[in-house]
Amino acid sequence: MSSRSNLLSLFLALLPLSSIARTSNNISLGTSLSSADENAPWVLSPNGDFAFGFYRLLDKKDLFLLAIWYAQIPQRTVIWSANGDNPVQKGSKVELTSDGELVLNDHQGQEIWKPSPQAVNASNGRVTSAAMLDTGNFVLKGSLNISYFWQTFNEPTDTILPTQVLEFSGKLSSRLTESSFSNGRFQLRLLNDGNLVLNTVGFPTERANDAYYVSNTYGSGFRVLFNESGYISILRRDGTPLNIMQTSTGSPMDFYYRATLDFDGVFRQYRYPRTKQRNGETAENWSIISSIPRPTEICRVTPSKVGSGICGFNSYCRVGVKEERHTCECPDGYSFFDPNDKYKGCKQDHAVELRQACDLDKQRMSNMFEMTPHSDIDWPLSDSELLTPYDEAQCSIACLEDCLCAVAITRNENCWKKKLPLSNGRMDTSLGGKALIKVLKQDGTQAGKRKKDQGSLILAGSFLLGCSAFLNFLFLLGIPLCIHFSYHKKLLKAQPDSSMLAMNLRSFTYMELEEMTDGFKEELGRGAFATVYKGTLTTDQIIPVAVKKLEKMGIEDDEKGFKAELNTIGRTHHKNLVRLLGFCDQGPQKLLVYEFMSNGSLAGFLFGGLRPRWEQRMRIASEIARGLMYLHEECSSQIIHCDVKPQNILLGDCFTARISDFGMAKLLKTDHSRTRTAIRGTRGYFAPEWFKSMMITAKVDVYSFGVMLLEIICCRKNIVLEQQNYEEAILTVWAYDCYKNGRLDTLVDHEEEALNDARKLNRLVMVAIWCIQEEPSLRPSMKKVTEMIEGAVEVAVPPDPSSFISKLV
Repeated sequence: MSSRSNLLSLFLALLPLSSIARTSNNISLGTSLSSADENAPWVLSPNGDFAFGFYRLLDKKDLFLLAIWYAQIPQRTVIWSANGDNPVQKGSKVELTSDGELVLNDHQGQEIWKPSPQAVNASNGRVTSAAMLDTGNFVLKGSLNISYFWQTFNEPTDTILPTQVLEFSGKLSSRLTESSFSNGRFQLRLLNDGNLVLNTVGFPTERANDAYYVSNTYGSGFRVLFNESGYISILRRDGTPLNIMQTSTGSPMDFYYRATLDFDGVFRQYRYPRTKQRNGETAENWSIISSIPRPTEICRVTPSKVGSGICGFNSYCRVGVKEERHTCECPDGYSFFDPNDKYKGCKQDHAVELRQACDLDKQRMSNMFEMTPHSDIDWPLSDSELLTPYDEAQCSIACLEDCLCAVAITRNENCWKKKLPLSNGRMDTSLGGKALIKVLKQDGTQAGKRKKDQGSLILAGSFLLGCSAFLNFLFLLGIPLCIHFSYHKKLLKAQPDSSMLAMNLRSFTYMELEEMTDGFKEELGRGAFATVYKGTLTTDQIIPVAVKKLEKMGIEDDEKGFKAELNTIGRTHHKNLVRLLGFCDQGPQKLLVYEFMSNGSLAGFLFGGLRPRWEQRMRIASEIARGLMYLHEECSSQIIHCDVKPQNILLGDCFTARISDFGMAKLLKTDHSRTRTAIRGTRGYFAPEWFKSMMITAKVDVYSFGVMLLEIICCRKNIVLEQQNYEEAILTVWAYDCYKNGRLDTLVDHEEEALNDARKLNRLVMVAIWCIQEEPSLRPSMKKVTEMIEGAVEVAVPPDPSSFISKLV
C-alpha cells in the first residue's frame, strides 16, 4: 500500500464517531424490552445490518443474551454480548431508565448487568437517549454531544468491527467453546508497552499467562485500528500504521468484515458477501481472510511456563487437515474430560493403577505397563529428568520403572522423562524423535488377573448359594430396617426454602459438601461462629470453592445468622461482592458455598509483611467503595453490611477486591433508611452511634470504610497498643493529627510511591476523615465517597472528627 493510501486509511480510522456513524435509530429514556420473543430486536441500525436486543441461545432455548448481531444474514452472527457468562431466562428485561441508566434485569428483577463505570464518559453530561449505529456500535448519547456517554465499541467481547479502535489496555476475550458465549481461555490485549499480544489465561480467571504471539511494537504501538476498507493495523506513535492482517480485494460495499478471537485462540479476520438471498440460498458463508497466528504455526508457538498452553493439560495440538482450524487430541491411555470442550484437556484412563504403581517393584511395574510410541509429539516444559546417552529401548525401560514418569521423549540419544500434568503439547513433523506413552497393558498378564478374579468370584458364588436359605432370612429381616432408616434419613434431608431456590442458588447435601472438601480437610480461616474450608465443585469444569460451616451457635442464632447471610448475599450481583454459589440447610448442618478467592483477605495483603504497591492499594480502595455503594444504593432493598473490615474483604486472582461475610448484614425496605438493632461489628471499626441508642443507618458502613481506608493508605492496623509512641496507637486519631500538621509523609512511613502521588494521598486522607466523623449526618454517602476517591468531585477540608473516637478502645 502506498504512503498516501496509508494516510487515507489512518484518517478514516481516526474520524470522530459522529461522522463515521452518520445515521442511527434512537431509544428514548424510560423504554424497555422483554425477552419474551425469540431474537427480539430492541432496535435495528438504520441500514438494517445490525440488531440490538435479546438473542435466544440455540443450544439452550430458554436462555437469552443481551447482544448485537448481524440482522441481514441467516447465521445471525453475534458480535457483542453483555451477559455471556450469565444468560437470562424468558421474562427478563433491559431498560433505559428515566435516569439514563442501561440496566439488564433477570426474570426476578435481579440486576444482571449494566455498563462498567470505567467505560463511562461522565464528562459528556447526562444520558439523553440510546442508539444502534450503522457501524454496529450501540451507544448512550450524552447531553453535551462531545462524545458518547458509553458505547459497546469501548467494551468489546470477542469481536471488533470496521471503524472500531482498540486502545491501551483494551482486550478481546475468546468464547469458552464454539457454542458458549462465556469468557474462554484466550485473550488479545494491547499492552501499555505498545505490544499487541495473544495469551492464554488462568481459566476460569482472567489472569494472563505468557504471550504466544507478540507484535514486536514495543514502545511504538499506540492503538489498534480496523478501518472501513477492512485493514487491521497497529498505529505507531509517529502516526504510521503497521498492517498486521492482510485482506483480499473487496469493497466494503460488497462485504461485511469482522475480526474475532475464536475459542481456539486464533485471531481471525472474516468477510461475508452482502449479496441478498436468492431462491432461499446465499452465495457463501463467512470466509477467513487472514489469521494470527497462521494455521500452520499455532501448534508451534512459544510454550507458556504457566498453564497448559494452546490445548488443555495432557493433550496435544495438531494442525487441521484443511489448515483452517487445529485440533486438540489425547494420547493413548487418555480421554477428554469433556468431549464437548476438547480444550479442557485429557485425563488418564487408568489413573488409579498408575498411582498405585509406586507401591510395586520395578519388575512388577514393567509387567503391568507398556510404552506406546508416537512420532513427532512433545510436551516441551514437562521434563522431570534428562538421561543421556540413552537409546529408545533404554529410555522406554527408564520410564517404565519410574512410577512418576508418564511419558518419555527420545531424540538423538537423549531421553526426557515427563511428569504430569503434561503441558504445551504439540504434534510437529519438524520435531523428530518419538513420544513413548506409558499405558496399562492389555495382554495376558491382565487377562490372567481377570481369570483369577473370575475364579474367586465363582468360589464366592458357590459359597453364597450354599447359604441361600440363611441369606434369604437376613434379606427379609433387612427390608423393614431399610425402610425405617430411609424414612428417618428423609426427615434429616434438607427441604430448601422456596425463597432460596428462587435466587438461583444450588442446594447441596451435607454429604456432597463433605466430599467436595475431602472431609473438611483444608481450613482457610476460622471465626467466632464459622470455619471456612477449601473445596472443589465439579460441573462441566473444576471450580475451587470456599465452604463456610456455621458452628458454635445456639439453634435460634444459628438459624437467624444463616438465613441473614443467605438471603442478603443471594440477592446481590456485583463484581466487587463475593459470589454465593449455593447452600446446605440439612437439620443442624448450615453451610454456605462461595467462589474461592485465591489471594486471601485484605488483612493478610496489608499487614502480611511486604508493603503492597500504592497504585494497587488505591485500586482496591476504589473497588471496595463501589461494592458498598452497590449495597447501599443500587440493590432493591438497601443492605447495611455492619462489619466492614479488612478481614471481610477478599482478593481474587487479579487482586480484585470483593466484599464478603454478610452474616451481620441488615436489610432495609425501600421506604426505610434507618433501623434499630443490637450492636454488630468489630472493635476499632464501630461507628459511635452503636453506643448511643441512636437509629442505625448505612452511615455505620461509611465509618468502618473510613477506618479501613486509613489502614489501606498506611498499611497498618487501626489499633496498635504496643506502639512506642502512644499518640500513634489509634490510627484514626493519629491520622487527623498528621493531616492537620502537614505530616502525611510520616503517616505513610515516607513511602516513595505515595509521596510521588501527593495530591491523591492528601485527597484520600481527607475522604477518610470525612468518613469517620462522629456525627453520622456529616459523613458522605458511599456514592459520594466513591466519586471523591475517583476524583470526580472535589473534597472539602474536613473538620476534627471528634475526641470521642479515642474512647472506643
